Amino acid sequence: MIRRAMIMGAGLGTRMRPLTDDKPKPLVPVAGRTLVDHSIDRLVAAGVTQIVVNTHYKAAMLVAHLDKRRDVTITYSDETARLLDTGGGVVKALPLFQDEPFFVLNSDSIWVENDVPVLSAMQQAWDATRMDGLLLLAEMSTAMGYDGSGDFVLLPGNTIARAKGRSEKPYAYPGVQIVHPRMFAGAPDGPFSTNVMWNRTIEQGRLFGTVLDGVWIHVGTPEAVDEAEAYLAQPA
Repeated sequence: MIRRAMIMGAGLGTRMRPLTDDKPKPLVPVAGRTLVDHSIDRLVAAGVTQIVVNTHYKAAMLVAHLDKRRDVTITYSDETARLLDTGGGVVKALPLFQDEPFFVLNSDSIWVENDVPVLSAMQQAWDATRMDGLLLLAEMSTAMGYDGSGDFVLLPGNTIARAKGRSEKPYAYPGVQIVHPRMFAGAPDGPFSTNVMWNRTIEQGRLFGTVLDGVWIHVGTPEAVDEAEAYLAQPA
């Protein structure tokens, strides 16, 4: 059972303006819950007991909000002095995970599940002997608020490759993964993208994917907030 997680909360949220003029992006409300609370609710339901949130823009506001939660232990990785990007942010927080695998969630993703809880399904699929990373993948037809052409393809055995230049069916990456700390062994110093480590792990055949049974909503703009609320307001 994976008991730890990291939520990426340090972004500037520039695409979300003006909603982020007075608050960090994780505190933007969607359907009565902040984005970060949507993520935490899912993690707690999956049995996670410790969450690390990295902070930068309006960090004190985010910390004050999260300190009100009593259902999970939340600690903070302070990036107020220097933004470290996705990869550098994880590397800074690695000592807090005690060399155990952990979830990493982007704070601007919401998903609607079908019968099987997504994070529980990922835990069942996780195999630390074969995997350094397990990425959630979303069907392009059910990826709301996503304007890309696909990020990854699934290969035999559920390893993954970059979608660019491939003929296989493409999937979107919804910003949810399980990683083992060894995926970041020998990582660069300072700010860098997790893509650096993914590329290496793909070459090693140790990056895997599992497909979301449900609908993913990327909430990255004010328009996407409206779209998400309209979808979530529909009858189940």
